[in-house]
Amino acid sequence: MYNTALSLVQDPATAEDICQEVFVTIFQSVGSFSGKSSVSTWVYRITVNKCLDHLRWAKRKKRNADILPIPGADTGFQGPHSFDHPGIRTEQRENARYLFAAIDRLPENQKTAFVLAFVEELPQADVAAVMRISVKAVESLLQRGKANLRKMLSQIYPKEK
Repeated sequence: MYNTALSLVQDPATAEDICQEVFVTIFQSVGSFSGKSSVSTWVYRITVNKCLDHLRWAKRKKRNADILPIPGADTGFQGPHSFDHPGIRTEQRENARYLFAAIDRLPENQKTAFVLAFVEELPQADVAAVMRISVKAVESLLQRGKANLRKMLSQIYPKEK
C-alpha cells in the first residue's frame, strides 16, 4: 500500500498520510465489502483512489494559487526531481529520478496502470480489476504510457549514432 502510494504521489510524508486514510476507510467500510474482488484488489483500489484524489486536489490548489509563472520560463520536462523511491538500488537512483519524473507527467490513467503493472508488478488482470477496466484497456494504456515515456526520456537520453 505504501509503495503504491509513494510511487503515485512521490512524496514520503504524503504517502504515509494516504496510508492512514486508507486504513481508516478500510475500517469504516469493511462491513460493506461485497467480496466481488479479492481483498488485495479492494485495498489497491482504495489506495489508488486516495492517491488520485490527492493529486487532483494538489493540481487544483496549484492552479488556483496566486503565484504567476515567470515570463519566458520553460514549463516542459525538466528532468529529475528530488524523489528517490526506496526500492531503487543506489547506483540506479539517477536514472530512476528521471523515470519517476517522467511517470509523474503521464496522464492519470496511464500513470496508474504503469505504476501498478511495472512498479508494483501486478498482473494485467489485477491492474484491470483495480482500475475497473478491461485487460485490453490496460494493455492499451501501458502501450501509450511506454510510448509517452520513451518520447519524454529521449530528450534526456538521445539515441547514440
